[in-house]
Amino acid sequence: MYGHILIAVDGSDEASRAARHGLALAELFDATVDVLSVVERRALRLARDADETDRLRERGDAALTTAAAATADRGQSVERVRCEGRPATEIAAAASDRDADLVVVGRRGATGVGDRLLGRVTEGLLGRSPVPVLVVPDAVGAPAYDQVLLPTDGSTRAEAATPHAAAIADRADGAVHVLNVVDLQAAGGLFSAGGLDQAFVERLEREGRAAVEHTTAGVHEAAPDLPVEEQVVRTESFTGVAAGLRDYVTDEGIDLVAMGSHGRSNLTRTVLGSVASATLRTVDVPVLVVGREL
Repeated sequence: MYGHILIAVDGSDEASRAARHGLALAELFDATVDVLSVVERRALRLARDADETDRLRERGDAALTTAAAATADRGQSVERVRCEGRPATEIAAAASDRDADLVVVGRRGATGVGDRLLGRVTEGLLGRSPVPVLVVPDAVGAPAYDQVLLPTDGSTRAEAATPHAAAIADRADGAVHVLNVVDLQAAGGLFSAGGLDQAFVERLEREGRAAVEHTTAGVHEAAPDLPVEEQVVRTESFTGVAAGLRDYVTDEGIDLVAMGSHGRSNLTRTVLGSVASATLRTVDVPVLVVGREL
């Protein structure tokens, strides 16, 4: 599944944590690794003199050295790459040019009002990357991939993540949790404010179970002996499906979420589906986002 992994670093704590997870995943799949640092061309243009320009490039080199040093105890070989330009564009281009199977980046922490930030580079990359992107939050612990959550709404776009979830859990001797979240707030918006008819809710849950069963069949096709936990849950949160995923991640000790970038309700979105975007800002475990073209 992953023979070549590209890890983007910038010297930040978020990027360092992401690098540790990317290296652990590379070890799991015996993958080769490139670590990439992008010096922003805009910053170079703002440099006052050659000394400032040199310091910017040295900072990029230092980030590469720190990331590569983390491989010393693992016996992994890492190629260091420094380039200049727009970070999201350069990372996506490097993934394509270097035939990477996966890109690993960090995610910012919480703001003062409690909202998570993806960061300009991470969000831009998710709309450009030709390969799946693993987004690692700053609050994450040590790398672990035993319990992998695979959300599904029955759409082919959501199911793009199925082989990835199966491969990772299988390599880690873990399990996949296939989950459908019934969003009662969204469903209620289609009808009167007087509440949802019980028969209608039960139909949504039946459709959810059918989606889960179909996705489970895909997991077993990829990894026949892999344990699978099937669940359909309801959420009444105004933050929708992402809230149901967050609660499940917490309650079930999930290590990794693998999901398609777009689901059934996001067919008109051109960058990142609303559920994927909200999940990336909500959960405190790594999220593997698999794009629509994969």
